[in-house]
Amino acid sequence: MRCSSCQHTNSRVLESRSAESGQSIRRRRECLNCQHRFTTYERIEFVPITVIKRDGKRESFDRSKLVRGLIRACEKTGLSSGHLETLAEEIEAQLQGRSLRELASSEIGELVLLHLRPLSEVAYVRFASVYRQFRGIRDFVDTLNHLQNPLSETGDPETKPDFDADSQPDAVDRESPASCATPS
Repeated sequence: MRCSSCQHTNSRVLESRSAESGQSIRRRRECLNCQHRFTTYERIEFVPITVIKRDGKRESFDRSKLVRGLIRACEKTGLSSGHLETLAEEIEAQLQGRSLRELASSEIGELVLLHLRPLSEVAYVRFASVYRQFRGIRDFVDTLNHLQNPLSETGDPETKPDFDADSQPDAVDRESPASCATPS
């Protein structure tokens, strides 16, 4: 690391600590030539992700576009901008964790919807209306019905229950908390 004062390449690390929510390491250094102290940051170098748009165009993933979309969808829902930044970081980390470097914009949109659903139904519907290009009230009604009755949909594997109660051998024998109560 070059000294910011004399450009000498030898320095020693005085202190290291985590920074930016664990996304980087902050190091305090001292130049061995002039004793000037300076700070450096070490970050993971991400391989760029290419997004394939609906029209076939390719562009680099832009986290700020994701944050803007989240902010628009979450206006007046009570979700803080800090929470949305964290959500964008989580989504980007999931994308970086994939082995493919090119993704369809639809994959990103579905991932956002998956994260928004438990946070705010209003934000979910707002984001879905833009992302899925709702054409009329029927699209809104279908989405609202899906939100109300997610288990009635059979085509969406993400909304199916993790197990079938009828296939569990002891599912019928379980007692409800009310039936287990002893009279006082």
